[in-house]
Amino acid sequence: MIAHSFTGNEFGPAQKMHGATYVVDCEFITDKLESHLNWVVDIGEASTVLKEVLSEFNYKNLDELEEFQGQNTTTEFMCRQVFDRVADRFKGKFVGAIRIKMSESHIAWASYTGIVEE
Repeated sequence: MIAHSFTGNEFGPAQKMHGATYVVDCEFITDKLESHLNWVVDIGEASTVLKEVLSEFNYKNLDELEEFQGQNTTTEFMCRQVFDRVADRFKGKFVGAIRIKMSESHIAWASYTGIVEE
């Protein structure tokens, strides 16, 4: 759950302060399983990392966060922010793609997919 506003006439009424409640999915995509474990990543670790990353934004007004000053914190932008943080935590542990999907509803959602390399 976040609050934010946007700058630019393109955003219409979303230029005013409003809230968003997201369901966040984090998908790890690779073409191989970890040998002997037969998994892509440890689901427990993935769940913990995602929860920790999202806690940085949950119940916050994104307009007040210094790192986002001057940015339109769109759903797409926030997907990238979550990706960057999750990917950083999995460097050296996972090679492949990570997709972050943030949904407000079945018609209002965005995703970002990026690559994690060795």
